[in-house]
Amino acid sequence: MAVLEKIRVKFGLAVSIIIALALLSFIIDPGTLETAMHSMSSKYDVGKIAGKSISYSDFQETVDRFTTINEVATGSSVRNEQQSKQIRDAAWQSLVDKHLFLKKAKAAGIGVGEAEMLDLTTGSNPSPVIAQNFSNEQGEFDPSLLTQFVQNISADQTGRLKVFWDYLQNTVYTQQFYNKYGSLFSASRFMNPLEKAQSLAENNTTANVDYVFVAYPYGQNDTTIQVSSDEIKAFYKKHPQFFEQKANRDIEYVVYEVVPSAEDIAATSNEFNEAYEGFGAADNVKNYLLKNSDRQLNSYWYKAGELNSINSELNDFVFSNNAGVSPVIKSGNSFYAARIMDTKPISDSVYVKHILLQGAKAADLADSLLGVVKKGGNFSALAAEFSADQGSAADGELGNIGWMTQNYMIPGFESVITATVGEPFVLNTQYGTHVVLVSKKSAPVLKKQVAILEKTAIASKETFNKFYSEANKFATIAAADGYDAAVDSTGTYSHKLNVLESTSSYGAVDQAKEVTRWVFDHKKDKTSDIITVNNNYFFVVTVKGIHEEGIAPISEVAQQIRQNLYTDKLAAARKADAAAKMAGKSSLEEIAEALGSVVTNDPAVSFASMGSRSLDPGFVGAAFVAPEGQICGPVAGAIGTYVFRVNSRETGSFFTEEDANTQNLQKAQYSSQMIVPMMSQNGTVVDHRDRFF
Repeated sequence: MAVLEKIRVKFGLAVSIIIALALLSFIIDPGTLETAMHSMSSKYDVGKIAGKSISYSDFQETVDRFTTINEVATGSSVRNEQQSKQIRDAAWQSLVDKHLFLKKAKAAGIGVGEAEMLDLTTGSNPSPVIAQNFSNEQGEFDPSLLTQFVQNISADQTGRLKVFWDYLQNTVYTQQFYNKYGSLFSASRFMNPLEKAQSLAENNTTANVDYVFVAYPYGQNDTTIQVSSDEIKAFYKKHPQFFEQKANRDIEYVVYEVVPSAEDIAATSNEFNEAYEGFGAADNVKNYLLKNSDRQLNSYWYKAGELNSINSELNDFVFSNNAGVSPVIKSGNSFYAARIMDTKPISDSVYVKHILLQGAKAADLADSLLGVVKKGGNFSALAAEFSADQGSAADGELGNIGWMTQNYMIPGFESVITATVGEPFVLNTQYGTHVVLVSKKSAPVLKKQVAILEKTAIASKETFNKFYSEANKFATIAAADGYDAAVDSTGTYSHKLNVLESTSSYGAVDQAKEVTRWVFDHKKDKTSDIITVNNNYFFVVTVKGIHEEGIAPISEVAQQIRQNLYTDKLAAARKADAAAKMAGKSSLEEIAEALGSVVTNDPAVSFASMGSRSLDPGFVGAAFVAPEGQICGPVAGAIGTYVFRVNSRETGSFFTEEDANTQNLQKAQYSSQMIVPMMSQNGTVVDHRDRFF
């Protein structure tokens, strides 16, 4: 039991590693998926990977497996939307690895043998995945924890531990292929002496440059520069890859947020004040809060600052007083009051030992063992003989659960936080009866137990109906006369938005995927009925434009192409104009006067300055190769035209060989990160999950 609890906590701590491997876990609503399966044809599969269609059942099978993994690792079946998305992404990535990456890696001659896997999982060279999930309190890999877990697999009748172990092994296996495939890139990025010398010279050389800069006109259209329809068509035909797009829609929508009225807030204030009158004198605070508060009593011991997450005024009151009830605190539509229940020096962490007893005679046996332990009996020996939990052996001693905190706590063990060191006691949990001993604690910190009376105003039925009526009025007008007419007649603000199938947030409104689904299921100029989101937002939406997946039609991108060609022509024209005006001029000062500009000096132009000081790359590149003492240009940059003179160059030594090697390594790492994205190009991976989730 304790080993599983440790894995659950350590999984949470090491979750970033699992994310890095793209192998997390999630859950999907089976009912939603079942509906989709019956209502859509096979052309709406979840996606396609390397020519293989991923059907609903394919994806659901993978999702179910990752769901089990998540529940074993966390000990909970509760997930929020963010965790659900992480699991969806992980399930999909595992299919990409299986059907695309591993096949490509094996085709490249890469393999991972049985002996290699044994060494990486249960051998002397554990993978970081294994080491992180089976490490002790000091963060060091503990082989005994791994051994205990593997031994528990055969006794687990649910089969869930085996699923988790298979997952870890598969993660190690896949990651080893990634390591080997990536090493092909890192090994191939050998920097020979000539390349290294060039890198050092480029990064250590700075130039003192005088230059004249003339900016391109911003926001003004030069009528002498024309872009023809034939030029636009030629560019579109030559560069179709520039205009690839995901399916998207142009929409407009109105949204009515249901918020409590002034009357609702006043009514809540009155209810709170009535409850506040008896809060301080209540004998049974737990029951009192159950009847009168949105927040129930808990046994958590707070230290200074922790109550800020609820309300900073509450925190200030609690930690400047030793007893009593706070005044009423209002924050937004919420009302608070705190009652200090107890104050003690409490340790953040305690070291816990236990003997787990199960069966009809567990209570009697616990009393007997308690007496033996009080008389100095060997706890580890007793755990070895009587405990049903033979997996708890932190620091090599049976019975040792290890360090616990309020946030890392086996359910039912909360009392260990305030237990006296060296005094054993008996407690009951969902697992059975325990003989418990706290053997040591961290240094105590002043903490407080606090009862919090809280009420938040919510919209009444009348208020809810008022907002629904407003939304219904808009929808009715839109259905009869059109969306734009409804906007005009009601004076409601209409939001404009371009949405993808993945869009789930509309402004500050999250979890609004239902709106997106409606949009992609309907034709242009169609207006929806009321779409209710999160029970307190009413949407009415209309489709203004439809853009299908693939190459955007020229009619949609012509203006974009026209602007790009115009910019290129403008740069060329300004360069030619500068060349004409500077003809016959012998100094930068004369050129500056002719161009209506001034001479500016930059004492340290280098390749490094492109990132740090945002200098125009065209100007920096030209200055780096220009001869010293000679007027050069004009150069057409991204934002204007340059004429310049390099006065001198200086070579330093701030960019070292180690820097060059690090830079080369970073390029190799970037190449490795692009392995799967590059494999996934050209339709190799088609991901349509956003249509359904």
